[in-house]
Amino acid sequence: MGAEGERAALSRPVQKVIFDSDVLIWFLRGDAHAVTLIDSTADRAVSIVTWMEILQGARSKGDVKTIRDLLQRHRFRVLPIGEAIGYLAAGLIEQHPLSHGLRIQDALIAATAIENGATLATGNARHFRVIAHLEVKAFHPRR
Repeated sequence: MGAEGERAALSRPVQKVIFDSDVLIWFLRGDAHAVTLIDSTADRAVSIVTWMEILQGARSKGDVKTIRDLLQRHRFRVLPIGEAIGYLAAGLIEQHPLSHGLRIQDALIAATAIENGATLATGNARHFRVIAHLEVKAFHPRR
């Protein structure tokens, strides 16, 4: 897909999306593709796992405030892990051993997206490609 086609695809409204941590990191860095993707999404959410991943990478209280402000300002919902998501994630781990690159946090994020009927926007689409019933929107930052 050319640059024009990629911009058009990114600018089409996407209804319900759960964002992976890498997309949020690129957004915080001011990446134009991340900004467009997030701004074009009507229903924005992150898994509590993604929220924890982002917090773990914060270097200061100022970073934590910036992250919290991002989620509030752009009206992200933080989705908890319930029993159904936990069991679904465990099933994904069982179906897709480590040889497929599916880690615990990826399984929990994927299960959250599936359980909520949402698309997962991620720059790590290869981690999720083996999961049936998961709609993935591959994200590519502008470099």
